[in-house]
Amino acid sequence: MDNDHIAALLIRKDIKPTANRLLVYRTLERENRPLCLSDVVDILGTMDKSSVFRVLATFLEKDMVHSIDDGSGRLKYELCRCEHHSLGDMHAHFLCEGCGEIFCLESIDPSAISLPDGFEAHSANFVLKGLCSKCSRRQ
Repeated sequence: MDNDHIAALLIRKDIKPTANRLLVYRTLERENRPLCLSDVVDILGTMDKSSVFRVLATFLEKDMVHSIDDGSGRLKYELCRCEHHSLGDMHAHFLCEGCGEIFCLESIDPSAISLPDGFEAHSANFVLKGLCSKCSRRQ
């Protein structure tokens, strides 16, 4: 996606399209996998950690990204591809305990889990842990 399209997306979410925000968005889009703060800093190489953190915090607040707590102590971020953020656009993730990669499992829908009467879910964090196909073949 070019800068004009990204800028239009940001403006629709009431986010000023600064150079740093465009860079972070393009990085998340290009990598197309959940990234932690240090991943984004390492990939960019041109922005300091606090600048990247502020951009990610803004994106999270404005529903431009989803955050994933995989139990590693480092939140991962991925672009939200939906117009209106809801539980229905969430999906499960798989954390490989061998290589540390996190994979999207878009076919597993956490919103399909039935809750007891009177309970209402607003978000979901569904992470499976084990070995990815590459790491399991090595063993």
